[in-house]
Amino acid sequence: MVKCPYCGCLESRVIDSRSTEEGSAIRRRRECTICERRFTTYEKLEESPLIVVKRDGNRQLFDRTKILNGLIYAGGKQKIPLYVFEDLVDELERELRNNFSQEVTSDEIGQRVLAKLYDIDEVAYVRFASVYHKFEDVNDFKKALAEMPQKTGTS
Repeated sequence: MVKCPYCGCLESRVIDSRSTEEGSAIRRRRECTICERRFTTYEKLEESPLIVVKRDGNRQLFDRTKILNGLIYAGGKQKIPLYVFEDLVDELERELRNNFSQEVTSDEIGQRVLAKLYDIDEVAYVRFASVYHKFEDVNDFKKALAEMPQKTGTS
């Protein structure tokens, strides 16, 4: 039962239902049977929490915003549109929820982000890797560049 936000009545009828743009929820237009005012409700699937196991053994809830902020920082001045990073995080979260029941390591997340980022921008890849792998000096950068997978195909 959904309570009318105007009069508090517990009875309403559904006037219209449709999926949201991203398909993650159902939007319903309702009309109160008492005051006849209309309001909107959203029905969304409740997902179980995804726990990230950090390198030091601590556990915390998966936070897509942290990953997105890291990608934006790594992208720096590369002029990569925000939607590209948002799509990467969306795809990553889907993969994690499909492949891991409750817990995933931060290392697994980092490796998956790096694999996806490499296809988007090599500079952002190296910058993200420098934070993820905690580079200490220029030799760490040189080593990472030498170990970087080579792209195939022509430009």
